[in-house]
Amino acid sequence: MTTIATNKKAYHNYNLLEKWECGIALNGGEVKSLRAGGASFTDAFAHIDKGELFLYNLYINPYEQSSYLNEEPARPRKLLMHAKEIERINGQLTRKGLTLIPTKIYFNKRGWAKVEIAVGQGKKLYDKREDIKKRETKREIDRSIKIKR
Repeated sequence: MTTIATNKKAYHNYNLLEKWECGIALNGGEVKSLRAGGASFTDAFAHIDKGELFLYNLYINPYEQSSYLNEEPARPRKLLMHAKEIERINGQLTRKGLTLIPTKIYFNKRGWAKVEIAVGQGKKLYDKREDIKKRETKREIDRSIKIKR
């Protein structure tokens, strides 16, 4: 598995409840551009329209060698999942405050581009501060254990 990009802000801003792996419909040079590592998750989100799952604001750099055949870099892209999985996700999203967030884009062992999406609930400011405190105390404990050895 080759990871192309990770949405670090998703882990910071949301409590991720459940994750799914889904395929992504790409055109032309987008796959080659992804292999070169040209993807950005800035403000990316997923949404269900008419029983289909779409990914918005995923920026994929235009591939230099494909010239006039390049697609729009931030166009909506269809995510490929089974209908029952989409129904299950839609059922979870009916709860207040939940949203679909892409967390990772990668190539699997077969070479297919995959996107990991998660249902997330937004964190409050005090939750973010608490996570930072936990991380710092864990780091200090690990340092002291390492020094004693």
